Amino acid sequence: MTTLLRARRVLTEQGWLDDHQLRIDNETIVAIEPIPAGTMARDADLLCPAYVDIHVHGGDGVDVMDDDPGVLDRIAIHKAREGVAAWLPTTVTAPLPDIERALGRIAQRSYHGGPGATVLGCYLEGPYFTPQNKGAHPPELFRNLDIAELDRLIEISQNTLRVVALAPEKPAALSTIKHLKSRGIRVMLGHSAASYEETIQAFNAGADGLVHCFNGMTGLHHRNPGMVGAGLTDERAWLELIADGHHVHPTVMNISCRCAKSRILLITDAMSAAGMADGVYSICGHPVRMQNGIVRTESGGLAGSTLTLDAAVRNMVHNVGISAEDAIHMASLHPAKMLGLGHCLGSLAVGKHANTIALNSQLRLQNIWISGQSLPL
Repeated sequence: MTTLLRARRVLTEQGWLDDHQLRIDNETIVAIEPIPAGTMARDADLLCPAYVDIHVHGGDGVDVMDDDPGVLDRIAIHKAREGVAAWLPTTVTAPLPDIERALGRIAQRSYHGGPGATVLGCYLEGPYFTPQNKGAHPPELFRNLDIAELDRLIEISQNTLRVVALAPEKPAALSTIKHLKSRGIRVMLGHSAASYEETIQAFNAGADGLVHCFNGMTGLHHRNPGMVGAGLTDERAWLELIADGHHVHPTVMNISCRCAKSRILLITDAMSAAGMADGVYSICGHPVRMQNGIVRTESGGLAGSTLTLDAAVRNMVHNVGISAEDAIHMASLHPAKMLGLGHCLGSLAVGKHANTIALNSQLRLQNIWISGQSLPL
């Protein structure tokens, strides 16, 4: 069955098209064409690619690590309500058996599908970090890099493991990065005390970018560029950015755009408190408190976020000053490209999945279609 979605403006990789429509057949965009003269109805003010959130720990009161297969459906529905059509459930540092069970649940959801946003696979954040810049991760559970162990995790994930985060100064990091890349897995660097030089060596070995840039890593100093300096200046590096105004100051986000606009990945790093009221929650097995939407550990450190990806886009436009099209692509096309899925996801183009969102002039979500099917918000 053919579906037509008409909009006052349609965002493509080449920019905005006025008064165009998407023609969708078998979950795929088959044409982007002018709306016939005399057709007054519109399905959207702005029709844009649906978002892709590559870094999600939880939301709606539940966590990816919860030992309950229904949790992933619940988070997927929650993500769709913020304009996300595809996402990566993200693990945390935990006992290895807990991580293995989480990877198994994510694999089942990846292959069998379910309601809400599509699960693209999994993102392993921890336990291969170092104690300095640990964030909310429990350092007593950090592990040495072990290729055989990682191969077993890949097997448990049924080859749905898409991203591994690690600290590049750990022993065997460079050989591990090369091995993971040989298996088609992206490698992000974070929760680390690595130097500028160690970070560049990791990029030379094939690492793809930085985990939530600026947070959980060595910062930029005029005599020591650190991990941030390496990421901002190395054109091979993708930079995850939590654009909530708390994790990174808007001026620093502006600097990031000036250095690396085409390499920024807007993420939420959302945890279970996302979409919930202030109170006490848990991450990495430890209590954290959310107050005024900001989640902190007992020591006062930030512990994930409650950000939504549509709010991140608006923050980039209204608080940082970049264009709507650039901000939307940071939340859609860029993450799809980073995952190697730019041929089928991340933008409105003929031949790609019909994942699209309707936004109003204030970039607020009005509707979402995943594989051409409208979902209730």
